[in-house]
Amino acid sequence: MSRHQSSEPGSPRPAPRGGTAAGPPPAAWLPDGAAETLLVTGSEVLRAEVECIVAAAGRQLTSVSDAAEAAPFWDAAGAVLVGSDVPELPYRRRVPAVVVGLSGEGDRLWQLAAVMGAERVAVLPEGGPWLAEYLSRYHAADPGGHVLGVVGGCGGAGATTAAVWLAQAAARHGARVLLIDGDPWGGGLELALSAEEEDGLRWPDLADASGSIDPDQFREALPDAGGFSFLSWPGKRERPVPVDTAAVSAVLDAARRSFELVLLDIGRGREVVRTFAWECDRVLVVLPAQLRAAVAAARLVPELPPVETPLAVRVRPGAAVDYELIARSVGAPVQSVLPEVRGTAAATELGRLLDAGNRRSVQRFADAVLDLTGDEYP
Repeated sequence: MSRHQSSEPGSPRPAPRGGTAAGPPPAAWLPDGAAETLLVTGSEVLRAEVECIVAAAGRQLTSVSDAAEAAPFWDAAGAVLVGSDVPELPYRRRVPAVVVGLSGEGDRLWQLAAVMGAERVAVLPEGGPWLAEYLSRYHAADPGGHVLGVVGGCGGAGATTAAVWLAQAAARHGARVLLIDGDPWGGGLELALSAEEEDGLRWPDLADASGSIDPDQFREALPDAGGFSFLSWPGKRERPVPVDTAAVSAVLDAARRSFELVLLDIGRGREVVRTFAWECDRVLVVLPAQLRAAVAAARLVPELPPVETPLAVRVRPGAAVDYELIARSVGAPVQSVLPEVRGTAAATELGRLLDAGNRRSVQRFADAVLDLTGDEYP
């Protein structure tokens, strides 16, 4: 996710042509240097919703009806919100921060965000509290730690295994690491860590979270395993407690401010991907070196946010693999090899996955992911 810089306070801005400058005028109660938010929409309903949200976030709002009117304000705006009714963006402008739309627009919002390269999606009015919180912290001086998502390109790809080993490796190098279980239907990451008895927060404890979570208290309340902190769904038979987008956003915000690296083990369900993947700065797609897996991954990648999306290919020792063919098939670069370690399935079942992470081949995989090497094939 890109971190946009706000315009300098006091810089001149042209008056909107045909649009309306909504929200409160500059006043003493506004945050010092409060950045202007630009809304591009011709929908009166969306405009009314966003006006209230921006005011609640303590920001100023400039509203215009289309891309042509938005062009003079686009680059100077602190954050750009684009309505779902806007068919195109000004030529060669930075990507919008959020695509905003109304309930009932379904998949179209996420498809539009992916095409535009937007950072986030807000479905109103339900997503109003999240959007207000997002805008209030959008211009924080310290953007916080890096969030790396790990998702399986197909079922059984080994994404959880990869996420655990990456967290273990980063912690071994001295980073403050948090591993988050993003799949409520995955059976509980804590079981793979043999840490179900560890005291600390689990997702049900945070289901009602909203607004800002104290980062120090959050970090201290989490359980530990393998030298890193983790946040898991309980490894129990009970049906998972629903956690909405606002709670996830609040937790990820606290995680960024508490840890240098956040590893997010994303599930494969569409709603889970939308809830968790769009919080990531980078997403690693794990898949075995198989044709069907490449086809499945190619279907998944367009559903992911427009961030860097390298591949980690799971390979048996000694197998010959055409990495360039896999990259072309999926439409993403191969960036690392995940070794297919004998006994990994049994180690996961017995809660000994961390022991397998000490192998040299696993460490090479982790180094390739954590020390990004670009588009070169292994």
